[in-house]
Amino acid sequence: MKIISYNVNGIRAAMKKEFIAWLTTANPDVLCLQEIKAQEDQIDTEAFKAAGYEYQYYYSAQKKGYSGTAIISKIKPDHVEYGTGIETMDFEGRNIRADFGDLSIMSMYLPSGTNDERLGFKFEYMEQFLEYSKELRKERPNLLVCGDYNICHKAIDIHNPVGLKKTSGFLPEEREWMDRFVESGFIDTFRMFNQEPDQYSWWSYRGGSRVRNKGWRLDYHMVNDSLKDRVKRAVILSEAVHSDHCPVMVEID
Repeated sequence: MKIISYNVNGIRAAMKKEFIAWLTTANPDVLCLQEIKAQEDQIDTEAFKAAGYEYQYYYSAQKKGYSGTAIISKIKPDHVEYGTGIETMDFEGRNIRADFGDLSIMSMYLPSGTNDERLGFKFEYMEQFLEYSKELRKERPNLLVCGDYNICHKAIDIHNPVGLKKTSGFLPEEREWMDRFVESGFIDTFRMFNQEPDQYSWWSYRGGSRVRNKGWRLDYHMVNDSLKDRVKRAVILSEAVHSDHCPVMVEID
């Protein structure tokens, strides 16, 4: 199964940039989206169907034009779970999960810490999600949590680790949470195959950051360690330019 995760920074905007043509070429079995910024009735669902993606599940934020996640699939899932059941997390549409046999795939959009209030919300979300993921894996052990984590885990994952160490997305507290998340039983699939520096999935729109590759690796496919031997490939698809993020892909048997 080929699974692509992509923070599209607005699905309607991306679809105006030949997103469907790209999707047809990339040809994942399952596409996980973050930051769709739309309600389902605002999305050209027929274009996805025409590309072979009959099964579409959207979890939009209550606030219109903001946040939201989706799972779009060629394969019909056995079950789809909207949200986590935690009220303080779910109003922004940040988690949606689809179960395919023994494999569970979650699209997650972890908050960014743009100011003190949002940073506090981010920390609360992180702690609640870590506990939620521990409980979920008791019944769904083969769990893949993909999406935009809004955190660079290690110095290799950011272009300027010294200069940005006090910036949200690379704060010591955020990186420590990623340590605990991994220690709870998750594996960063990309680093199973690639230990090279300068591998990023987000670039600021400012200052020609993408051309200069002054980026951050914020997007991950994290699998529970029970799936480790089933992961065959993991790459960053940096040539896709529909967003300030690029998609990341994993292949699982």
